[in-house]
Amino acid sequence: MEEILFKEGQIDKLNSKKGLRTLFSKDSLNYARTLRYIDYEKKLKKLQIELIKLQTWAIENNERIIILFEGRDAAGKGGAIRRATERINPRNFRIVALPRPTSEEATQWYFQRYVNQFPKEGEIVFFDRSWYNRAVLEPVNDFCTDNEHEIFMNQVNDFERMITESGTRLVKIYMSISKREQAKRFADIKSDPLKQWKMSSVDEKAQDLWDDYTFYKNKMFANAKHGQLFKIIKANRKTSARINVIQHILKLIPYDKDIKI
Repeated sequence: MEEILFKEGQIDKLNSKKGLRTLFSKDSLNYARTLRYIDYEKKLKKLQIELIKLQTWAIENNERIIILFEGRDAAGKGGAIRRATERINPRNFRIVALPRPTSEEATQWYFQRYVNQFPKEGEIVFFDRSWYNRAVLEPVNDFCTDNEHEIFMNQVNDFERMITESGTRLVKIYMSISKREQAKRFADIKSDPLKQWKMSSVDEKAQDLWDDYTFYKNKMFANAKHGQLFKIIKANRKTSARINVIQHILKLIPYDKDIKI
């Protein structure tokens, strides 16, 4: 049997209640994975404490904050949002994941239904997909016309400039995964009865339309260079992606790190 050499402190981590639970949660023992997960949990807890400070600062200073998440299907947007929100006060944040527009909404200015969801003073709103549906998802799936897409691209930077000039803070995150990783996650979703509801008709076509998504994604990024930039988070490994997402939020919003909570 191959000898395994552990660094100082790693044995204690593995022998902890959390370490043993993680180690024996899979069919085969994986010490490296278990140690990575323990370190992830420790980092996550520290960052979640900082998020509580950020939210406390936002409430006390009547800040309005929008954090929007974009990315390919199964990129981990929902998981990242859950880790960012699971410890903060539920009375002062909302998660918005809008369905397809109603017949009435379809007759309105495209941005209107998103504006209706904007934060009040002291509130953080997390958009699980946003107005950028019209930049990528809608043109790829023929949910909008070419003219509607171009109008959006011409308006979006001015729209976001008005958001930030009115005093609302805007954080834009794009979670990026490989085609192979997306296929792997889709297979996992389909095989798990607790996840199957996540698979939509749009998701079913995502692999075949991969190059089309890439074309419109690149067009979106190029357009964003003239306005509010996206932070691109590599998300093939979910745990590191979640850490990087929270670190970016904490870096971008100038909250009081010494505030009492």
